[in-house]
Amino acid sequence: MAPQATPPIAQPSRPLDGLRLEASGPPGAAGGLVAEHLRLLGAVETGPCGERTTLVGAEFSGVTAHTTWGEQAVDEATAQAVTGIMEVHGRRDGTPRGLAADYAATAAGVLTVQGLLAGLLAQARGSHVALTEVSAERAGLLAVSQYLAAAGAEEAEAAETAPGGPPFTSADGVVFELETLDPGAWAAFWRTLDAPADAIRRGWRPFQFRYATACAPFPQELHVAAGRHGWERVREAARASGAEVCALHSLTERAVEYDGAPPWKLTAHDASYSGCSGAPPDTDAPLAGLTVLEAGRRIQAPLTAHLLGLLGAEVVRIEPPGGDPLRGMPPTCSGVSARWLALNRGKKAVEVDIKSATDRKRLRAMAAEADVFLHNWAPGKAAALGLDHADLSADNPPLVYAYTSGWADRLPGAPMGTDFMVQARTGVGEAVRAADEPPVPSLMTLLDVLGGLLGAEAVLAGLLLRQRTGAGVRVDSSLLGAADVLTASARSRTVQGLDPRQPAGFRRPVPTADGWIALPDHAALSHDARHLSTAEAVSRLHERGIRAVPVVTGLTDLLSSGSISRDAHGSPTVPAPWRFA
Repeated sequence: MAPQATPPIAQPSRPLDGLRLEASGPPGAAGGLVAEHLRLLGAVETGPCGERTTLVGAEFSGVTAHTTWGEQAVDEATAQAVTGIMEVHGRRDGTPRGLAADYAATAAGVLTVQGLLAGLLAQARGSHVALTEVSAERAGLLAVSQYLAAAGAEEAEAAETAPGGPPFTSADGVVFELETLDPGAWAAFWRTLDAPADAIRRGWRPFQFRYATACAPFPQELHVAAGRHGWERVREAARASGAEVCALHSLTERAVEYDGAPPWKLTAHDASYSGCSGAPPDTDAPLAGLTVLEAGRRIQAPLTAHLLGLLGAEVVRIEPPGGDPLRGMPPTCSGVSARWLALNRGKKAVEVDIKSATDRKRLRAMAAEADVFLHNWAPGKAAALGLDHADLSADNPPLVYAYTSGWADRLPGAPMGTDFMVQARTGVGEAVRAADEPPVPSLMTLLDVLGGLLGAEAVLAGLLLRQRTGAGVRVDSSLLGAADVLTASARSRTVQGLDPRQPAGFRRPVPTADGWIALPDHAALSHDARHLSTAEAVSRLHERGIRAVPVVTGLTDLLSSGSISRDAHGSPTVPAPWRFA
C-alpha cells in the first residue's frame, strides 16, 4: 500500500512542515541524527532510519540523501583512523587516540541535513537537484582541514608540537580548564599562584597556539603551581587576573541541567520575500545567487560561511581596518596563513571599522542588500553597535540573521564561550575518553567545527523557511548546542542509569612494527601485532574478515591521496563534503 499523503498545510511555520521523511537501506553512518534533526524542522517520519533519506511532499518533487562511511572506512573507528582525527586528537597524549564519541558520524549527519535543505532550496528556486551524497570520510577530512592545511604549508609551525596540555588539577582534586586571550591576564593568574616567571613566559606560546596545534606542551612547573593551591584560591586568582577557570563537569551533571532545547533556534517574523530572481542555480551550487555577509572570527562563524560558500553563495567577509590579522598566522602558503585559507578561501573581503559610526552605517547598507548576515561577536556586542537583528531587519525585513554563539544564553553563569571551556562545562571531556582514561577535553577543536556545521544547518533552514513563507528569520546556534549533539548518546545512557563511558581501550589503535592500525568498533585482536608491519597486520585481519585500516599518523600522508588538492596559494584543500545530482 502506498504511504498516505501528508495533508497540505496553508502556511508552514517550520522549514519542513508538510514534508514526509522516508528512509531505506541499512543503518547509515549518521544513525538517527538525520531523522531527529529533520523532525525538529517539521518533517513527519514514516519509517525506520536508513542510509538513504528522502524528503517528499508539499511543493517539492523530493530530494534523497545517501550517507555512507566512505571508500575505506566501515564504521566510526575506521573513519577516525583514515581521516586523521585519531592523529589530531591523540597529539596531547603523544600517540594516535580515538574519540569515544561518534564525531565523524555526527558531522556526517549534520552535513546530510545540510545537503537535503540545500537541495530543497534549489528545487524551490527552479533547479532539479534530486540527490545529495555525504560520507563520514569527507566529514572527517573537513573536521581536520585546518590541521591538514598547516601540515601541507611551506613553513613549519610557529609553536612546538609535542605532547602535553591542560587541564590542571588543584590541591583539593578539582580538575579545571583555564581560558584567556590576554597574555597579561595569563601572567597575572600564574603569578598569583606563585609559578616561576620563566615557566609563565614559556607557557604562554603553547597555550596561545593550542587551538591551532591540538597540543600544549606547558612547562611542568605550571601544573605543579596549580596543584599547590585549593580550588577556591585558583578561582580567586582567576577573578583577580581577568582569566577564567571552569571545573570539569560530568555527563551526569549536564544531564540534570539539560533543558532539551534543539541545537538551534529559528524565529520568523513578517516580511515579503518573493524569492531569488535570476536563473535557477546549478546542481552543484544550490545557493548560487545568494549573498552572505559574514562578520566572524576564529573558527565557528567563518566555517559556517565557508560551507555556505561551498554551496554556491557569494560570501563577503567583514574585516577590521588593515585586514584580518589571522591572515598572517603561521604557517603560511604564499604569505597567507594556511589555516586561514582553510576557512576563508574564496570569500570577498571588505574592511569595516565597526567602532566608526560612518562605517557602521555602511555595514547596515551592505546588510540591506544581503540574504544572510552572520556573526559570532561576544554577547551584547551587536546590540551595542546597533547591528542586532532588530536593527538590520528594519532595513531588510527578509534578512536571515544568524548568530553563532558560545552558550545561546541557555546556561546562566557560564564561563567564556570558547571551545575548550564549553567542552569542560558540558561533560565532553568524559564523553570523548574511554573508561580507563581520565576525563579530559580534546585539544582538537571539536565544538568549533561542529558548531560551525550546525550554524550552516541553521542558516539553510532559515533560508528554506524564508523561501516557503516570505518571512524574515533569525537563527541562533551555539557551541553548547554542538556539545549537546555530540554527547547525546552518552547523556542518554546516564539518564537510563547506565555507565555513560565506553569500555577501557575503546577505539585505541593497535601498534605495529612501523605504525598503528585501527580495528572496527567491537572487533578484537587476539595477538600482539608489534612484530608485523602495518600492511601485514591489515592483510591478516582482512583474511579473518576484520576490516582493519592503517591509522594516519602524519597528516602529510593524506596530501598524496587523490581527494586532496591545492588552491592558488598552494595550500591543501579538502573536497566539498556533498555531491549533488
